[in-house]
Amino acid sequence: MREHAGMEQPWGSRTPYGPGDPWPVRVDCHLADGVTEDDVDRWVPSAAVLHSNGDGLELAVRDGRLVGVRGRATDRVNHGRLDPKDRYGWQANAAPDRLTTPLVRDGGRLVPASWEEAMSRIVSRSRELLAERGPSALGFYTSGQLFAEEYYTLAAIAHGGLGTVHLDGNTRLCTATAAAALKASFGCDGQPASYTDVDHADVLALFGHNVAETQAVLWERMLDRLAGPEPPALLCVDPRETPVARAATLHLRPLPGTNVALMNALLHEIIAHDWVDHDFVERHTVGYSDLTSVVAEYPPERAARICGLDAGEIREAARMLGTARRLLCTVLQGFYQSHQATAASVQVNNVALVRGMLGRPGCGVLQMNGQPTAQNTRECGADGDLTGFRNWENPGHIAELARLWNVDELRIPHHTPPTPAMQMLRYAENGTLRFWWVSATNPAVSLPELARVRSILRQDSLFLVVQDAFLTETAQFADVVLPAAMWGEKTGVFTNADRTVHLSEKAVDPPGEARSDLDIFLDYARRMDLRDRDGAPFPSWTDPESAFRAWQRASAGRPCDYTGLSYAKLRAGGVQWPCDHDRPDGTERLYTDGRFFAHPDYCESYGRDFVTGAPMQPDEYRAMNPEGKAMIKPAEYLTPHETVSGEFPLALITGRTLYHFHTRTKTGRVPQLQDAAPEVWAELATGDARRHGIAEGDRVAIETERGVVRARARIGGVRDGVVFLPFHYGYWDTGDPADGSGDRAANELTRTEWDPASKQPLFKTAAARLRRLGGDGA
Repeated sequence: MREHAGMEQPWGSRTPYGPGDPWPVRVDCHLADGVTEDDVDRWVPSAAVLHSNGDGLELAVRDGRLVGVRGRATDRVNHGRLDPKDRYGWQANAAPDRLTTPLVRDGGRLVPASWEEAMSRIVSRSRELLAERGPSALGFYTSGQLFAEEYYTLAAIAHGGLGTVHLDGNTRLCTATAAAALKASFGCDGQPASYTDVDHADVLALFGHNVAETQAVLWERMLDRLAGPEPPALLCVDPRETPVARAATLHLRPLPGTNVALMNALLHEIIAHDWVDHDFVERHTVGYSDLTSVVAEYPPERAARICGLDAGEIREAARMLGTARRLLCTVLQGFYQSHQATAASVQVNNVALVRGMLGRPGCGVLQMNGQPTAQNTRECGADGDLTGFRNWENPGHIAELARLWNVDELRIPHHTPPTPAMQMLRYAENGTLRFWWVSATNPAVSLPELARVRSILRQDSLFLVVQDAFLTETAQFADVVLPAAMWGEKTGVFTNADRTVHLSEKAVDPPGEARSDLDIFLDYARRMDLRDRDGAPFPSWTDPESAFRAWQRASAGRPCDYTGLSYAKLRAGGVQWPCDHDRPDGTERLYTDGRFFAHPDYCESYGRDFVTGAPMQPDEYRAMNPEGKAMIKPAEYLTPHETVSGEFPLALITGRTLYHFHTRTKTGRVPQLQDAAPEVWAELATGDARRHGIAEGDRVAIETERGVVRARARIGGVRDGVVFLPFHYGYWDTGDPADGSGDRAANELTRTEWDPASKQPLFKTAAARLRRLGGDGA
């Protein structure tokens, strides 16, 4: 089946199927006006880059330029389907304002420069700071959108070459809690389940996961199951009435910040009704008795009062979870970016564990990612994790990595935990971090409390390098701007949320003097004259394929083993890791044998306290879990630090829309996507709008203690007491908010606060107020 769906049908047509049947193929295609498939010179394999689903696709090339995309019918992830961002996003590569030459700050202005001048300035400042202050003066902040080869190279340079502990990714903003929750329960990162479990499940439970807009093709898979025979029941936990909520069997709309109370009540009911797989719990887990003690104090009536729900709805949701034969749970930002983020997400893991819903078709949990290569940032060690899911606190793991890199163990900083992004920002604020290299991300729009972020980025004491394809809001503060190649203009692999690795091959040349991120990082390493213990250039690799082979060696024997993969193998389509000699075709599900990556000698982390963030000591972990079983960890509900009040009576939450990705750096430059969602809006409950005298389309102001955003009102779609803003809208196309032309970035309003365990900022915890503006928005 071939489909050319437009924006009016974002989730395409239905291809219903029943439990255990294969998901039917439907090939989506979009080409530039006047171009047919017969006109295409080459189809180049790749995968989706504007969300985390990993849709396999091919890039259409004609006369040396991109002219469209086509879904890959044989790909395990999407069976040929594409979402709106897949279909149209490739056009951003040809945007007229692409960066094509380096820029340097001269007399307060950014002016064009040669690569020699730009890199000389970066290297000169790096060497000065290393001599004066040591490696801790240098920091790197990267993305969830580069390739594995690039992340691995950056991790090697930062940790093994320079010896700085300051390296993180913007995955800290979206999926750090996914990693923290997986480590807490299973000892290691890595999704237990697979997208194919949608094909088998009889209950789908989505916790804070608006899959319809964040992973639209995965939602198509769910919709096709719902449209087929014996459809699964669907539980949606979200304060908004999303497309998922409208299709749900049951929709729970808890107040923001109350997820732990709700999860405890659900677990209370599961245990009280003995919907527990006691054999699985006894053989494969530790900690069950602690859970029973905690959740005994959370009957549905108590949680209903905390969450603003009906106790009967909580009981019905628990019955769905407790009586499912094949239960698949998914989690995303509604839990990750909210109060008690890691604690709440771990309780979803606990549901799967007490029910024994792991390792079988239709059973499991997916702690989802938000970006296309967030998994690679984590596994390669570019986001605060140690390369290859190794454990920073395990001396044997540090020694192993030092041998791989052929560097002294002491060069790899492990005297303190890696520095998360928000802490790096604090170090820059107090002047101890003097150099910050930002690649493929836009913190001047995506970080919380933007007035503070801007004040830090413009400090004279901070030397800011920005590596991007466009002059973003962040780049406008930079001392040096480096023009980077985009997806389709370079080669590398990337891994989606269910561990599927895809190869994305170079289809066209980047514009002007733009270079791949890998080339830029390696150029920096050579100019810095980084060396291994034998005096050879470090890193030793020189191009994407040699970097991939080096990454394979680093992954060998670890949970994310890539040794069975190759560029040649991946040209046929995506493969799930671990893939090695014993599993040459990849691994659909983890933990099928009830064995986990949690042994004290092997695990990635010993865990952290959910309240204080304090790490568990190795001996304490070994005593608690000597055999490496899955860990059931309970949590008490705690009141959020910022709560609604008479002055600020509404809970503000932020999130995504189907048509944009992150700060619109790419999607805002694509006509179809920009036209579909051109401006920020505020989603208000009907009752709240009526009380404030606000009608559909009115201009409104949403205020917190930190700032104000002005937007058009959309009435309905969210529960009473809550206001929603999409976070995508910055200022690159309107000017800086300081001149009065902006005030539309949701993060003007959000708090500088993060989860103690995952260090993920809490974007869904602000108290706000609302007022109607005049017709001119004054």
